[in-house]
Amino acid sequence: MPAPIRLRELIRTIRTARTQAEEREMIQKECAAIRSSFREEDNTYRCRNVAKLLYMHMLGYPAHFGQLECLKLIASQKFTDKRIGYLGAMLLLDERQDVHLLMTNCIKNDLNHSTQYVQGLALCTLGCMGSSEMCRDLAGEVEKLLKTSNSYLRKKAALCAVHVIRKVPELMEMFLPATKNLLNEKNHGVLHTSVVLLTEMCERSPDMLAHFRKLVPQLVRILKNLIMSGYSPEHDVSGISDPFLQVRILRLLRILGRNDDDSSEAMNDILAQVATNTETSKNVGNAILYETVLTIMDIKSESGLRVLAINILGRFLLNNDKNIRYVALTSLLKTVQTDHNAVQRHRSTIVDCLKDLDVSIKRRAMELSFALVNGNNVRGMMKELLYFLDSCEPEFKADCASGIFLAAEKYAPSKRWHIDTIMRVLTTAGSYVRDDAVPNLIQLITNSVEMHAYTVQRLYKAILGDYSQQPLVQVASWCIGEYGDLLVSGQCEEEEPIQVTEDEVLDILESVLISNMSASVTRGYALTAIMKLSTRFTCTVNRIKKVVSIYGSSIDVELQQRAVEYNALFKKYDHMRPALLERMPVMEKVTTNGPTEIVQTNGETEPAVLETKPPPSGLQPASQTLEREKGVHLIFRRVHVWGKVNTLYDVENYLQILEINGFHAVLFSTGIPSITAYNKNGLKIDFTFERSNTNPSVTVITIQASNSTELDMTDFVFQAAVPKVERLRATAGIAGGPVKVLLFTGREFEELIIQSWNLNS
Repeated sequence: MPAPIRLRELIRTIRTARTQAEEREMIQKECAAIRSSFREEDNTYRCRNVAKLLYMHMLGYPAHFGQLECLKLIASQKFTDKRIGYLGAMLLLDERQDVHLLMTNCIKNDLNHSTQYVQGLALCTLGCMGSSEMCRDLAGEVEKLLKTSNSYLRKKAALCAVHVIRKVPELMEMFLPATKNLLNEKNHGVLHTSVVLLTEMCERSPDMLAHFRKLVPQLVRILKNLIMSGYSPEHDVSGISDPFLQVRILRLLRILGRNDDDSSEAMNDILAQVATNTETSKNVGNAILYETVLTIMDIKSESGLRVLAINILGRFLLNNDKNIRYVALTSLLKTVQTDHNAVQRHRSTIVDCLKDLDVSIKRRAMELSFALVNGNNVRGMMKELLYFLDSCEPEFKADCASGIFLAAEKYAPSKRWHIDTIMRVLTTAGSYVRDDAVPNLIQLITNSVEMHAYTVQRLYKAILGDYSQQPLVQVASWCIGEYGDLLVSGQCEEEEPIQVTEDEVLDILESVLISNMSASVTRGYALTAIMKLSTRFTCTVNRIKKVVSIYGSSIDVELQQRAVEYNALFKKYDHMRPALLERMPVMEKVTTNGPTEIVQTNGETEPAVLETKPPPSGLQPASQTLEREKGVHLIFRRVHVWGKVNTLYDVENYLQILEINGFHAVLFSTGIPSITAYNKNGLKIDFTFERSNTNPSVTVITIQASNSTELDMTDFVFQAAVPKVERLRATAGIAGGPVKVLLFTGREFEELIIQSWNLNS
């Protein structure tokens, strides 16, 4: 059989291939030849064939059929064969394949070989792909080599011990005696690998961490010698002596000094020395400084040293290298909570990073800028962040808008500034804001009574001819519907009022309804706003009726349902329209425990369709306050059952009719007031209400009946009924005592109460 081509010739041939198909053809042809050679047990060219297989493996072609040939090369006595065999084992084998266990004995023999280079090959292979079984079997040999005087073997044995500890942590104590003299070695390679081994042991065992803390003075001395040593061509990198070893020592010091006062005190001086003496003109020096800063910030260092570390990061922000600026921003973001004032000194530099072309730096600078916002700088920082929001890429707008909302809510100097800021965000990036931005702004506007005229005027001007920012249009529609009369009357005191007619306001809302950019939710806001204006405007009621009737046949089911119900309100319940379409009361902000806004499943809170109006004074005291709190409905129904004026019953009934998808009333912040439900013929019945402290879904109704006549009332019967979706439980009352009724409900409920008694003459 002719001699196979050399590896160099194979590489040259493959590189001449013009297409992928031609390359695959060459590889397949050569693989066939290699397979034939393996079948013939050709020992002469086995090493050459395995080397070619490894090259094919690097190109992404299958080479698994060479695994056993690697084991044969490892068992060979020739060093060149062993070198290729171990290399092939590291590339083609791993612990998931049982074949790797076959070379355990070969590795053990080679670890005890008389030639250090053969021992080094075995250590490299075990440290690269040794399984837990192999590590258990060969840990003893590794520990022996760790104690040898040969520097070449000690550094390899130390790295191999790291792999053994990762695979079998319980073998860690085996290497503890061998670590005593590792830091006394003068060879930098041994020092480097020894520090790596100590770091691994400290990270994996608290006991080892406490044990090695006594080595802090020795590590400080080694680091000081590296800094103060003269020029050494063997270890010098850009004028700095062995920066790789310095970085490794700093990392180990960081682990040893964490949460330990004595160790931190011992390394404070050397950290200050490294921070002040390291040259920053080269990246090598910046790497050491960065590691020093991380160590200072992680241990219990002095306050002056921490300020020095933050100032170093501030200098990094001025570096031309983008990587250095990025790590500086990331580090400052981690330390801003603990050293806020020190980071604040670099605020202008951080804000300048918002203008960087690199998107990663922009994002880190944006996150750090939000972390720096406080009550003293909120105006200036928001100005910069709003400018950034206006010019940044779309992928930043959502996070930036959310950050501005949170910062403005927390640090707003005034309600006007708060409203202006939120409106600016909606105008700039309305399509990217979170779903809860609309209800939150509506809640803010509703609670700012003195700002109603100013806000509705600003929103009216903001949406003139531009409906692209849907959240802004939704808020504007809601505000125009609520405060349209203030817009027309020109009562704004905050700025010069604009002259707007009722027809112009309706033109805007109709334009929103017919705009192609308006979503279904936005059209719902606009239609409800037009309906509300029917009680605020006096000259355009007929036009409003016409608009509402048009959408009674809309293909949008939501709009159609609203329009039909609004038409019914005009035709059948027109006398109640002013009460139903009154302004919204003050809303409470969304909280986890208290009253909340009711939010739709899609995350947007829509305005309530109708609000209630206090009833005429001629009605029962039971109806003094018409609230939507759960449990109050039974009061209004009682008025109807007992034959009183049925206006409130009709209002309540119609409120339930109009409660369509997404339109829920906002809960009030006050509790349910006590009421006198009945006071006639000498019988007085008082209802008091309270929420259960243990279960908010339970309403406790206490009923107190009193007789003001001189005669006895007998056979007093109390009956209550609720729909099947609720549960009712009444406690037994005593003569002259109250009766308690517990209502278990997750929704607004209806109830019927019937009382009967005999009055003895």
